[in-house]
Amino acid sequence: MRAADDDDFIAFVEASSRRLLRSAYLMTGDLADAEDILQNALEKAYRRWPSIRRTSVPEAYVRKVIVTTVIDERRRRRVASTRLDEEQLPGRPDPALESLPGRAALLSSVRELPVAQRAVLVLRYFDDLTEAETARVLGCTVGTVKSQHARAIARLRELAAGHADGSRT
Repeated sequence: MRAADDDDFIAFVEASSRRLLRSAYLMTGDLADAEDILQNALEKAYRRWPSIRRTSVPEAYVRKVIVTTVIDERRRRRVASTRLDEEQLPGRPDPALESLPGRAALLSSVRELPVAQRAVLVLRYFDDLTEAETARVLGCTVGTVKSQHARAIARLRELAAGHADGSRT
């Protein structure tokens, strides 16, 4: 790669790695796994950097690699549940989020969702992607995104009702 490409890639990593790491963390629930997945995704992007930056949005490419890797890892491990540790969540505190009532219960409920549903919620609400953009990242149809989203929201409602009455579903 040329020096200009290296400089451009370094600028990309500096500008986007924090967002990408948070997304990976929210999908994996483990900071070390998220860091490893992001590192591998950035390595893949670096190898194809000249073509990626010419033909697509680099962050979208890396995000797709992250999502694909997370889903593949879950399939391999067949992990029943993933625990997120709020203290390890990278990023700056957001006072607007911190003051939301029920935030802890909501995050606890999100942790119980299957990884595909969690990925849809992270991409749609955290990364602010449209349904079409989410479908491209996940490599599925918009209909699949909508159905995963509907299932995730329905499950969150069930879990919220369980938290409200003190029982667990």
